[in-house]
Amino acid sequence: MPKEKKEEHEPTVAPEMDTHNSLEEEPTEEERERGDYTEVTRLYLDRTPED
Repeated sequence: MPKEKKEEHEPTVAPEMDTHNSLEEEPTEEERERGDYTEVTRLYLDRTPED
């Protein structure tokens, strides 16, 4: 079986997509009613320099 050539592509982000601000945006009422939103949980690691 011949091996297929794998095309290598770098991951990309859509132009004008600011992921940080987009994640903080609240869904509209219409989006809430449709269930068209994602809940975001933030994890902050609190470490001291000795850790």
